[in-house]
Amino acid sequence: MEKTFDVVALGELLIDFTQNGLSEQGNPLFEANPGGAPCNVLAMLQKLSHRTAFIGKVGSDGFGAQLRQTAKEAGIGVDHLLNDPTVHTTLAIVHTEPGGDRDFSFYRDPGADMMLREEELPRSLLESCRIFHFGTLSMTHPGVRAATKTAVRIAKDAGALISFDPNLRPPLWTSLEEARTQMEWGMGVCDILKISDNEVEFFTGETDYPVGAKKLMEQFPGIRLLNVTCGADGSFSFCSGSQVYVPSFKLGGTIETTGAGDTFCACVLHDVLKNGVDARSPESLTGMLRFANAAAYLVTTKKGAIRSMPEPADVEAILARP
Repeated sequence: MEKTFDVVALGELLIDFTQNGLSEQGNPLFEANPGGAPCNVLAMLQKLSHRTAFIGKVGSDGFGAQLRQTAKEAGIGVDHLLNDPTVHTTLAIVHTEPGGDRDFSFYRDPGADMMLREEELPRSLLESCRIFHFGTLSMTHPGVRAATKTAVRIAKDAGALISFDPNLRPPLWTSLEEARTQMEWGMGVCDILKISDNEVEFFTGETDYPVGAKKLMEQFPGIRLLNVTCGADGSFSFCSGSQVYVPSFKLGGTIETTGAGDTFCACVLHDVLKNGVDARSPESLTGMLRFANAAAYLVTTKKGAIRSMPEPADVEAILARP
């Protein structure tokens, strides 16, 4: 089948309520920012001129309508974004800590994103993408987990590269052991893995991230490109026996880190679509990480994610600095 989409993603589309000052009475004010890791990735890929589509569910409510419109305005294909008639759109309260890191509180028991089922999957769309991207928030409960795993199988059987970002959110799991089990499944089927430093430590027990990455590639030999994000400390890439490290851009102005990892992930997929996933030289991996780090930095200077993705020209301007 002709590959008419560059990247298709499945998972959560939700509202991130991010604190934005205080009221006259001293109460916190929260801004309703459209978000959800898989769709954040697609939003940045759209900025980079790729054709994308999203598979998921929102509620038949005002927030669901806002999310659909936001994704549509970003250029993301939403023909297979479904509305659940009874379960509300998932909400997340994002508490920003000093330095920009975040703590999440979720309103998702249940949430509409959990309600996607296998029989609702668009097989033809899954068979028509070059890359299929997913995370673990669509694997926290049995029904949507089955849908996710079936979607991966359909896309993989049709020749798509599989991209996986664990995006571990402990409050959403009944046990961290179950989270580990589903992360293990994802790493066992993916070609491209984006994983954060704290997730490497969670899964391998290693705080020496190159050592942890080596353990992951030995345990999961199907991984062809592995990238570790370390927040303000930069990122690592491991591919075809090469290992590179690129520091982050510390130019000031960071407000919060929502969407930084997703922006990074999108830039990596952009590079893979252009340059392939195998036999990458250290120089090509370094260029990939520099672009991804610069884009991730820029998204931290704004609130939210989908509507805050940087323009390619702004990324290039960062890279051109002496």
